[in-house]
Amino acid sequence: MQRSVLDRIYIAFLLILIVSFGFLIFFISYFTRRSLIEEKQSTLTNEATLISSQAITSYMTGDITTQGLASLFNYYARTLKSDIWYVNDNGVLVATSGYFDGTKSGDDDDTSATSDKPSVAVMKSLPHSIYELDKEYDIHSNSYVVSDFYGLYSDKVITVNTPVILTYQEDENTSPKNVNCGTLIIHSTTEDINTMMKSIYSITFIPCLVIIVISFALLQIVSHKVLRPIKKLAEVAQDYSKGDFDVETGIKSSDEIGQLADSMEYMASELSKLEEYRHDFISNISHDFRSPLTSIRGYVTAIQDGTIPPEKQDRYLGIVLDETNRLTKLTQGLLDLNRLEIYGPYLNLTSFDFIDIVKTTLNTFEIKCIDKKVAIYLNNHAEATNVTADKTKIQQVLYNLIDNALKFTPSNKNIYINIVEKADKLHISVKDEGIGMSEDTQKKIWTRFYKNDTSRGKDKGGTGLGLAITKQIIKAHNETIDVYSKEGEGSEFVFTLTKASDDATHSGETQILINPNNTL
Repeated sequence: MQRSVLDRIYIAFLLILIVSFGFLIFFISYFTRRSLIEEKQSTLTNEATLISSQAITSYMTGDITTQGLASLFNYYARTLKSDIWYVNDNGVLVATSGYFDGTKSGDDDDTSATSDKPSVAVMKSLPHSIYELDKEYDIHSNSYVVSDFYGLYSDKVITVNTPVILTYQEDENTSPKNVNCGTLIIHSTTEDINTMMKSIYSITFIPCLVIIVISFALLQIVSHKVLRPIKKLAEVAQDYSKGDFDVETGIKSSDEIGQLADSMEYMASELSKLEEYRHDFISNISHDFRSPLTSIRGYVTAIQDGTIPPEKQDRYLGIVLDETNRLTKLTQGLLDLNRLEIYGPYLNLTSFDFIDIVKTTLNTFEIKCIDKKVAIYLNNHAEATNVTADKTKIQQVLYNLIDNALKFTPSNKNIYINIVEKADKLHISVKDEGIGMSEDTQKKIWTRFYKNDTSRGKDKGGTGLGLAITKQIIKAHNETIDVYSKEGEGSEFVFTLTKASDDATHSGETQILINPNNTL
């Protein structure tokens, strides 16, 4: 069965909590137990030193017998709840207590030096010598160990080894000497430490359990606030995948999920426009190819079946040629635009005078301007007009912009080419006094095959690719191009070019490059 995101979050969160608390409890218990053992070892070492200074010293000076030493050991053992052994310097057990768990190895007044009745916690009889347990046992070092002490005890005990060193002075004239008199070994139960650790475990486990329960409750609340919008986004995404871009997410939060929802709705809006563009593209290209093909077919058929007499065939063959050129231009424009968008244009960057290509380009429009009675003015406000760019492609940009301006400029109106210098850039604008554009149209003009005149009645020769190609060329030069327009007030296209170092000067020039009143 496939698990939901919530299930995975729960499982991951539970594992993280368990592992985290597991490590926490482990480290707390480890270091707490270690600290308690070290504290008890320090206490037992201090007690061993005290016992050595009192009981062992009295025994070594002959003030008490072995039985008396064992009785003292029993007294201390009951107080410390431990077993106490005295081992002489030869490793022989001289005296032991018999307490440990509340029993003793004999009566206080009648106890042998090495009792035959050891503590009930001892699993086997006590050895005569400590070296019977371990031949390499070091009785002259301060040490402690937590173990069953060579299998003598059923449970682990803390064993502290404290050497007995007595100061001996023969007479007043000799200096004191330190004499090794064996060692005092104290075995203490770990039950008190175990009891304390159980208390620590219970104190630790209960808060951990409460924290886990509270965490899961909070996780439940947070998950519903987070996962419910995500589920809604998934449902909306499925609707988008089916082509229904009108569905809204309904999420209005300002967090990351809200931003994602806004992005999805914006994406749906753009996809909806893309779908509209796709329909328009198919409609446009179908129309632009069908119209000339229909004309060509009609005229060729008419010539072939004799409908058009031989004396008029040249005229109609000229129309067929024009339509064929139109198809060629459209096909080449499509190929150029596709190559520009996929691979980017190959730029042959050179330095040239921009004024020169303005004049060269305008020569191709002279007849059209005179026929339409449209004048073109050049207003140059730049001190230098040399630029670094691909001359051929920039001339294509200028041609497309002037051609577009001329199409939508009525008779007896003007077109202005303005050049302004700003820092290291030339800002070139092509401004007409035509019909202008709406804001919605301004967003669409860079789309291939888009034509402002949807009826195509005014622009039957256009391909709808000029501005799209222009945009790609300017973009390839890392320059910018913008349009400013109002309906009924004309349009202005402004693009930038980078100035060259070797500048040509045409400062302050204002020229009428094409005057419709001129005669050819």
